[in-house]
Amino acid sequence: MTKTISILGCGWLGKPLAFKLSASYSVKASNRSIENAVEFEKNNIKHYAINLEDKTIATSNFLKANVLILPIAYKNIANFERLVNEIEKSSIQHVIFISSTSVYDNTNGTVTENAPTNNSALSQIEKLFLNASNFDTTIIRFSGLFGYNRNPANFISASKKMPNPEGYVNLIHRDDCIAIIEEIIKKDCWNTIFNACCSSHPKRNSFYIALAKSYDKPSPDFESGSSSYKLVSNAKLVNTLNYEFIYNDLTKI
Repeated sequence: MTKTISILGCGWLGKPLAFKLSASYSVKASNRSIENAVEFEKNNIKHYAINLEDKTIATSNFLKANVLILPIAYKNIANFERLVNEIEKSSIQHVIFISSTSVYDNTNGTVTENAPTNNSALSQIEKLFLNASNFDTTIIRFSGLFGYNRNPANFISASKKMPNPEGYVNLIHRDDCIAIIEEIIKKDCWNTIFNACCSSHPKRNSFYIALAKSYDKPSPDFESGSSSYKLVSNAKLVNTLNYEFIYNDLTKI
């Protein structure tokens, strides 16, 4: 029987994810409005208008699925508490919660999934899902997202100095984000946490200077003083999923 996958939040990441997954699964997609409904329906993807700030999710068929994916940049803890409660009462068996490596503070060292997290709203929302009892959650902590219209060169500004020149770059391409989610579903890899970023971690100063040259931008200025940084390890993801990155060398983007 074909799995049904619901994706709550089909924006920059969720939309292409929905189209990719629809080739192998029955997919339900949601946005806060019905603006994009026609495009989804043309691709045999059932579209729902879901807003976490109201109770539309409780009265829809959106949660009648096997897997729920949450690629949304939304951090209202109370609304997520209500959402988790609705998931607990639904047929959802597995959740993939898209988080961020921002839950780790800068430690001037390497961070793995065992590193302590801060007390940010995102970290607290992670715990809501991890502590749920009626479904399994896998959390993916993505580093900075790039690809397509999100070019790291856009961070370079002639009017603003860049911080942490001696820190390291932690990025991941959208195509890898989608492929990693596919692998987790395919391999039934639940009840775990993954850091997800490419293996290449150039120094910020050399990376952005080279990037500026490639895109004919003025060489960036950097803030002086000591740098505060973290270097995100992807070893657990690579070893568990046997994953090979599509974009693994940031010096070649």
